[in-house]
Amino acid sequence: MTDAPTARAGRRSRSGGGAARRAERSAVSFETAKFIERNIPLFEVLNEEALEIIEYNAETVLEEIGVNFVNNPGALERWRQAGADVQGERAHIPRGLARQLCKTAPSKFTQFARNPARNVEIGGNSLVFAPVYGPPFVRDVKGGRRYATMADFEKFVKLAYMSKWLHHSGGTVCEPTDVPVNKRHLDMLMAHMTLSDKPFMGSVTEPSRACDSVEMCEILFGRDFVQENTVMTSLININSPLTFDDVMMGALEVYAQNMQACIVSPFIVGGAMAPVSVAGTLTQVLAEVLAGIAYSQLCRPGAPVIFGAFVTSIDMNSGAPTFGTPEASHITYGAGQLARRLNLPFRSSGGFCGSKLPDAQAAYESANSLNMGLLSGVNFMLHSCGWLEGGLVADFEKFVMDADQLGTLHKFAEGVNMDADAQAMGAIREVGPGGHYLGCAHTQSNFKSAFWRTELFDYKPFETWDEEGARDTRVLASERVERMMAQYQQPAMDPGITEALHAYVANKKASMPDAFM
Repeated sequence: MTDAPTARAGRRSRSGGGAARRAERSAVSFETAKFIERNIPLFEVLNEEALEIIEYNAETVLEEIGVNFVNNPGALERWRQAGADVQGERAHIPRGLARQLCKTAPSKFTQFARNPARNVEIGGNSLVFAPVYGPPFVRDVKGGRRYATMADFEKFVKLAYMSKWLHHSGGTVCEPTDVPVNKRHLDMLMAHMTLSDKPFMGSVTEPSRACDSVEMCEILFGRDFVQENTVMTSLININSPLTFDDVMMGALEVYAQNMQACIVSPFIVGGAMAPVSVAGTLTQVLAEVLAGIAYSQLCRPGAPVIFGAFVTSIDMNSGAPTFGTPEASHITYGAGQLARRLNLPFRSSGGFCGSKLPDAQAAYESANSLNMGLLSGVNFMLHSCGWLEGGLVADFEKFVMDADQLGTLHKFAEGVNMDADAQAMGAIREVGPGGHYLGCAHTQSNFKSAFWRTELFDYKPFETWDEEGARDTRVLASERVERMMAQYQQPAMDPGITEALHAYVANKKASMPDAFM
C-alpha cells in the first residue's frame, strides 16, 4: 500500500498509551461468547460417488466452458501465465490447475480484532457469527420500513457489539443512503473501528475503497502487523453464472496482496443463476469457487480465503427468492462437504427468510437456515441476524431475536457431556423411585448452567403475561433494543489512533466531490 501520512509509525493500536490504559480501566466491556468449536458430527448428504461426479463435472466446466474475467486484462494475463487457455475475456482452465493453485490457501486462519479477546478463528471446527450484510432498507416497530441512514448503521454496530452470541461486527449491516456512495465506506469503517472492538469486514464496492480499508487498518493495527496478519474479512461475490467482474476482482486483488481474507462466494438463485437441480447447482458453485480462490492465490500464494456459497431457490410463480427450503439445505450440506475436501473454510447460511415482518414465516425459515448452517460445517456465517424480506431489509427487532437464538446453536454445538457429574448416577440414587429432582444436590449444583436461557422470550404464566401487557415477541424485542441502546458504552481506544483515523477520513472526503451513483 502507498504510505498514508497518518500510518507511518507502523505501530499496533494495542500498545496504547497512558490515556488509553486509563480509559480501558474505566470502560464497560460487554460479554461476548467465544466462537463456536463444534463437538458434534456434521450432516453429509452426498456419498463418495456423488462428490466425485460433481468434482469431475466442475473441472469439465472450467476446462471446456471456461469463466469470464471481464474488463480485467491483468487477470487474464495472470491466468495465461499460469497455463490457462485465454480466449477473449474467457479463461479455459485445464483440468486440475485450479485445484492445485487452491492448495496454497490456508485451511484456517485467525482474524484479529483490536481487542485481542475478540479474535476469531475461521476454519476447522469453528463457527463465527456475523450480522446481516447489504440491505438498503431498515425496519422497526416505530419507524416502519424506510431507507437506511448512517444513524441506523451505527445503531446496528452498537447492537452487534453488545450481543453476547455475535462474534463479529460484520460489514455493510445496512446501506446508509444519506451518505455519498463514494464516501460512505469511510464512515462505515470508522463506526466498526470505534463503536465496537469486534472484528469487521472491509469495503468491496470499488478497488480504491478496498485500498482505503487497508490503509485505515494500518492506522488501527500498524502497517507491519496488517501485512502479515488478517484483520479484515471481505465478501467477493461472483456474478453467477461463471463471470468475475473487474470491481469484485479488483477488490480481491487488493485484499489478497495485503494478506486480508476474502469470501469467494457465488450468488446463486436456483433456476435463474444456476440449474434447478441440486447436482447441477453444486457443479457450478464448485467451478466458480475453484476459479475465484485459485485466482486469489495467483495474486498472493497463502492469502486467506473462504469457500462461499450463497444459495437460494426461486418461486416459479413470482420469481422471488425463497429461503429455508429443502433444496437450499441439500446444496448447503453438499457445498460443505466439497469445501472440506478442498481443506478450506466454508461460508454459507444465515437467518434467511422472505417474510416482510419478523413473524412466524420469518421464524420458521430462519430456524431452518440457521440449523442448516450449524450442521453443514459453516465456519463463517454472514447474515446470522437481522435479515428480513429476502435481504432487502435489516430489521432491528429481528436482529435481537436472531442474536438471542444464536445462543441455542452455541449450546447444541457443545454436544453431550459424558463426564461423571453429567452421568448423574448420584442424583438418580438420591431421588429413587417416585421422588423429584428439584431439591437434590445434583440439581442444586448444576441448575445455573444446565439449560440454555433466553434473554428475550417470555415463559411466565398466562396471568402474569396478560397483566404485563400481553406483549408478543416483537414488542419484547423492541423493548430490548431500547434497553441495549440505553446501556451502550463505547469501547476504549488510544486517543492518538482515534485522531489519526478521523484525520484520514476527513482528508479522503475532502479529496473528492460527493457522488451518489
